[in-house]
Amino acid sequence: MSHEHPQHDPRPHVCGVGWQDALPSLRQPSPGQVAQWLARQQRRTFTYEAIGATATQPPQGYRVDHTRCLLGQGEAVFAAACDAFRGWRQFGLSWLSIAPADAPLVPGTVLAIVAKAAGLWWVNPCRIVYVIDEDTGTKRRFGFAYGTLPGHAGRGEECFLVEMLPNGEVHYDILAFSQPGHLLARLGYPLMRRYQKRFGRESASAIRQAVAEVMQKKSGQI
Repeated sequence: MSHEHPQHDPRPHVCGVGWQDALPSLRQPSPGQVAQWLARQQRRTFTYEAIGATATQPPQGYRVDHTRCLLGQGEAVFAAACDAFRGWRQFGLSWLSIAPADAPLVPGTVLAIVAKAAGLWWVNPCRIVYVIDEDTGTKRRFGFAYGTLPGHAGRGEECFLVEMLPNGEVHYDILAFSQPGHLLARLGYPLMRRYQKRFGRESASAIRQAVAEVMQKKSGQI
C-alpha cells in the first residue's frame, strides 16, 4: 500500500498570471510550444493553499465537484481501468488532451491539460500532488491528484481514482475543488462551470469505453 507525495512539497503561496504563462490563443499550440511552457513551470508553486486536500477534506470557499460511475465487476475490470489511467485515457476527449501524452504518473510530474473552450485554446499547467496505489485486502484503489500552477484557468486540485469495493464492483471517481484563476475564467465563470461538468461526464464515458475495449478483446480470446 502506498500514498506517495512529492518530496519537494513546500508550502506554496498564491500566484497570479505572469509573463511565463501561456495565454489563451485562437490557434492550437504546437507540442514544442507546450513543452517550452511546461519547462518554465518546473520550479513554480501551486496556486492554492490546501495541497492534498482531495485526500482529506476540500477547503471552504471552493466549488466542489464529484463524479462517480460504475465500470464493472472484478479484477480484470480493475486492471483495465488502472491501465487506462496510466495511458491518460480519461483525458482523450475531442476538445481536451494531456501534454505530454506520456507524462509519468509520479508525484512532482508537471503536465498540461490542453483544451479548446469558448473558441480559444487554453494550456492549463498542473503538477501531480500524490499517487495512490492501495490494497487493504478488502478494497483496492489506484489513482492520483494534480494541483494547478500559474497560468491555469482555474485554481484548485482534482483527484482521479479507480476503486474496487469488497463486493467486486469497480468505480471511477473524480473529486475536485476549484475557483476561477485566470481573469477570463472569472469573467466567464458560468461557462467555465459548464465545461467542468462536461469534462466529468465525458471523462467517465472515456474510461468506460477504454475498459469495454479491453474486456471485449479478452472475451474474444476465450
